[in-house]
Amino acid sequence: MDHIVNDSVSTLVKKINNSQLTSVDICEAYLKRIEKFDKIIKAWAYFDKKLFLEKAKEADDYKKSGKPIGPLHGIPVAVKDIVGTIDMPTECGTTIRKGKSYSQNAEIIDLLHSAGAIVMGKTATSELAYLGPSETSNPHDSTRTPGGSSSGSAAVVASYMAPLSIGSQTGGSIIRPASYCGVVGYKPSYGLISRNGVLKTSDKLDHIGVFGRSVEDVAQLAKILIKKDSYDPATVYFSADNMIEAIHEGPLYEPKFIFYKTEFWKIIDKKSRESFEYFIKSFKKNIEMFDTPLYFKDINKYHQIIHETDLANNFSDYYKKSKNKLSKYMQTAIKNGNKHSGKEYAEAIDFIKRSYESYKEVFEDYHGILTPSSTGIAPKGLKSTGTAEFNKVWSYLGTPCISLPLLQGENNLPLGIQVVGQKYDDNRFLGVSAWLEKESKKFNE
Repeated sequence: MDHIVNDSVSTLVKKINNSQLTSVDICEAYLKRIEKFDKIIKAWAYFDKKLFLEKAKEADDYKKSGKPIGPLHGIPVAVKDIVGTIDMPTECGTTIRKGKSYSQNAEIIDLLHSAGAIVMGKTATSELAYLGPSETSNPHDSTRTPGGSSSGSAAVVASYMAPLSIGSQTGGSIIRPASYCGVVGYKPSYGLISRNGVLKTSDKLDHIGVFGRSVEDVAQLAKILIKKDSYDPATVYFSADNMIEAIHEGPLYEPKFIFYKTEFWKIIDKKSRESFEYFIKSFKKNIEMFDTPLYFKDINKYHQIIHETDLANNFSDYYKKSKNKLSKYMQTAIKNGNKHSGKEYAEAIDFIKRSYESYKEVFEDYHGILTPSSTGIAPKGLKSTGTAEFNKVWSYLGTPCISLPLLQGENNLPLGIQVVGQKYDDNRFLGVSAWLEKESKKFNE
């Protein structure tokens, strides 16, 4: 059974299609991992073994009927506990919502069902997808954080309790946990995946993203979630039909990258800095070092204004009626959000478009931006989820970004490289990321 959880998603899909494996086989293999490891990692906010296996059997029975099956038929997918589901609670990491469900499925849940995927259960999240940490620990070292807010979504993939998972990012909640847990985390361009039926923290900053163990794995899931949705006005028309082909073909010629150390380089620990320096040296013919654009400093300030103001607006009822049940992190954010003026908020929104116009000029000569995914390896302790200094800029600009687990830091703990692309160029961007993933393996052999 262990070999099943090591298979790539494309391999599992082929084996189901060829009747070499059943969905029950796959789900039972992952169930064994859950029963063995989740007592320590605590990555699941909700998991019902009986329901899980019933869904697997239904998938197998459906396939036996000879009807057409979807691209992820019978494949289990874990879902962050801010995504609305009818048949499971959606508690959003807060006691205020204990035992509560949504009245309808989120759009992305319906898309999973249409593709034949099995929703395994709900993964732990930081409180209301902000900073208050969940109980989840890092699969590589249980004394360390897995990151947040998509803590459970990264941890279930890292511990082989799920092949794929869905998370979200408003600051750094896909990229940072992916780096800490040593998995691939992909945040598509803003507007590619619907947030309809998902906890709303900030309309301008919220992104849905995915976790897997390779670039191709995350693309297999993202491809079925990318769809225009009239109930989320931010979504755009985008064709992901050729996403997997773009990964297999890769860039037309050897790519060139810019590496931004950014002003936060100095807070990265020494061993992690050495790993990044080795990576840059290994790809010296592909990478040029550039100073970070000066306007990035303004972006961090503007991101905070938008995020805190939107938290104050979206969770005002919780604050009024259940303030004592909110963490200090959330209480402080809402207090700050209530202080930001309308003029400050308007300036922060306006600067998104203006700063992106400057940023996109990079892609006239380069395939992508490289930066650290995080400030180093996962920090000790579970009282903080780490910081998002290397991520907020890209959430603000709405660009595609991916964390690739290519490096190791102190104690051989995982360390991610972040690749950033041009907005709505996700197919080519993933092809370039897959090239980097493949070439990095050559240096580590």
